[in-house]
This record gives sequence, structure tokens and C-alpha cells, in this order.
Amino acid sequence: MGRLTTHVLDTSIGRPAAGVRVVLRRDGEVVAEGTTNADGRMDGPLLDGTAFRPGRYELTFHVGDYFRARGLALADPPFLDVIPLHFGIAEDTHYHVPLLVSPYGYSTYRGS
Repeated sequence: MGRLTTHVLDTSIGRPAAGVRVVLRRDGEVVAEGTTNADGRMDGPLLDGTAFRPGRYELTFHVGDYFRARGLALADPPFLDVIPLHFGIAEDTHYHVPLLVSPYGYSTYRGS
């Protein structure tokens, strides 16, 4: 059965990013949200079981708040504040969507 997980890594310090607010939306409606733990992961899947289904999704990562909480002096507005990621789920399998982020850049991919 399918599931969706995420992981946030702070590439500016080479460590997991704890305390990043993550919101998952399907068709504009919030279906899951939470904050990353000390390992930069959510405590459980964002989607699994009957909640997991094909469709178009948006993950938003609230990295500006995370960097401010770390004490970084950010511009106003910061270069990166809330990162939206639009993606699709087409198969009933595991989708892992990591975010590698610094105050001035990010990358993502479909992991395993």
C-alpha cells in the first residue's frame, strides 16, 4: 500500500532540519501538516492507508521560520520563506520527497 514521506536537510550546516513546518494539500485542501523532528522527518507518513490516493499535491515547507529560529539574520523579505512543491502521485507505492535547503537555495527529488 502507498505512502508519502518527507525529510528536510539543512545543507548550510550539513544536518537534518528540525522544526520545519510542513503542510500537504490536495486540490487546495490541507490533508496533513506537522513539524519535522530532530531527524528532519515527520513522526509518521504524511499519507498512507485510505488517505493515500492518486492526484495532484502541494507540499509547502516553511523554511524562513526555521532559519529565523536558528538565529540567522535574513533579509526582509527573505530570499526563501515558504517553498511550494507541486507534484503528482500516480502509483500505489512509496513516495519519498526530501528537501535539501539553505537560506539561498534548495533541491528536491523523488527518493526511495
